[in-house]
Amino acid sequence: MPRRAVAAVGVGSIAACTIIALLITGSYLASPPPGGSYTQVLWTWIAANGFTSQIAFYLDALSLVMMLVVSFVSFIIHLYSAEFMLEDEGYSRFFAYMNLFVASMITLVLGNNLLLLYLGWEGVGLCSYLLIGFWYKDSANGAAAQKAFIVTRVGDTAFAIGLFLLFKHLGTLDIQELMHRALQQWPVGSALAIAASALLLGGAVGKSAQLPLQTWLPDAMAGPTPTSALIHAATMVTAGVYLIARTHVLFSLAPPTQFAVAVVGAATLLMASCSALVQSDIKRVLAYSTMSQIGYMFMALGVGAWSAAIFHLMTHAFFKALLFMAAGIVIQALHEEHDIFKMGGLRNDLPYAFWGFIIGGSALAGLPLITAGFYSKDLILWGDWSSPQGSTGLWIAGIVGALLTSIYVYRLIFLVFFGEKRMEVTHRPGWQIKLPIVVLSVLSIVGGFVNIPRSLGNAPAFTNLLGSALPEVPETRVASMTEGLSEVIAAIAFALGLALAYLLFLRWRAVPEKLGMSAIGQTIRRFWFRNWGMDWLYDRVFVRPLIWLAHIDRNDFIDDFYKGLARLSELSWRALRATETGRVRWYAAWIAAGTVIFVAMVLWR
Repeated sequence: MPRRAVAAVGVGSIAACTIIALLITGSYLASPPPGGSYTQVLWTWIAANGFTSQIAFYLDALSLVMMLVVSFVSFIIHLYSAEFMLEDEGYSRFFAYMNLFVASMITLVLGNNLLLLYLGWEGVGLCSYLLIGFWYKDSANGAAAQKAFIVTRVGDTAFAIGLFLLFKHLGTLDIQELMHRALQQWPVGSALAIAASALLLGGAVGKSAQLPLQTWLPDAMAGPTPTSALIHAATMVTAGVYLIARTHVLFSLAPPTQFAVAVVGAATLLMASCSALVQSDIKRVLAYSTMSQIGYMFMALGVGAWSAAIFHLMTHAFFKALLFMAAGIVIQALHEEHDIFKMGGLRNDLPYAFWGFIIGGSALAGLPLITAGFYSKDLILWGDWSSPQGSTGLWIAGIVGALLTSIYVYRLIFLVFFGEKRMEVTHRPGWQIKLPIVVLSVLSIVGGFVNIPRSLGNAPAFTNLLGSALPEVPETRVASMTEGLSEVIAAIAFALGLALAYLLFLRWRAVPEKLGMSAIGQTIRRFWFRNWGMDWLYDRVFVRPLIWLAHIDRNDFIDDFYKGLARLSELSWRALRATETGRVRWYAAWIAAGTVIFVAMVLWR
């Protein structure tokens, strides 16, 4: 297809999806369905021996928010891609993959049963492989795609086993009926509830790049920048958060697993933030920031602050897509350069990228009172402190994470846009790139205002909307702390991080260089830069032993069996070839003989 037609179909289909989502949202808000949910059954997918699974969609407040965020942010990214990928030889292939990605994610969030959800779940896994390895002629990109596919398959296998366990003991995979039966049949702390929720958690940590299956995400930067924006903002990495929120009843029945969710989130938050401090690739800094922000969402889920997790998922989709697209402008303007230490002084040459980074980075760091990230992140911090499952340790981890986030975000901004100019800009964006930057910049500011009434003592609109689908967290641990005080402390952490980044990476740049040159500084930097040695560990524990076993077992009898089949096929071919003599009378005779034999067999029977 011509490129204009490709863009029209690729972008237009997602635009139509977004318009439909907006119409559905308006209808839902104007006249909510009875019970706050609506189910649409299209047809029966599988019916076998007592098991029935339908192609059916379930709309409630949670799936409504997810559908709206996924469709809208995906449309903005597609519009950006129409110009960004224009010169690429795989233009049509790119939009085919991107459209399939969005279709899979919409199926995931709207599926009314876990099997249909799993179909969408595997669909986004397939598309992530195709998009990360989009430039497949470079073997490194293919390796990154394989790594993402294989590592996430580990979690997906756990998820699949969890589906078998749930159906075995509860007799259904319909999500709402499943939750109802679990409440009736499983007491709190049940071994079956713990096992099932732990298996679902395994799937979630794989898709959402949390410990210990987070190693694929930094390498996923091998794909085109719009791919990074799509995967890291509103789609694949948020799937695990949605899964836990959707099956929150199972996790509420399994306190050890729910606590593990919070611990995994806190550990990933701190680990990824430290790694982001030492990265030199502009996109890898943002990749580690995604891991850390998903960590915040897991912390909220782990303490029962379900609405806070989805609220941060929404605001994160806005400012993270904005940051990746602004990074794409910088990379494209500098001949595909990714090293932030080769950049500098770009704020005047690339104003859209500069303000995109200022607004998106400030939202990511939690600039108080102005940005969306402040309201959603502070709601999580308050949940970590005040909920019955919360703890002081989780709250402290969140505050330290806010400090580190502020440092690495402004480190990135100061190194790229301030200081001495090192490279000339040779490409400037057009309107299809500028417009998404402006739209997401606005949403990165106003997107958090839906929760302002909470600070005024009234119920916030967003929490009220989700109230029919997710339970509100009770505030029990409020001694010696108020929500306002928690916000003030988080604001101080933000300001301290900004001040440190300004001093270390703008005023006194020689100081971090000297620290990095010391023996202990080099050791820490290498350790953090290499993802805390996780790739090294997995390579020696899993990859090398598997390769060794394959090497010593390369001549096993299994190969002999298939070689025998191949040899038999070859001998059969040689025998049949001998009958091809070119003598038509012999061909007719064999046809007649075959007919006689066939008729005789029928008559004999």
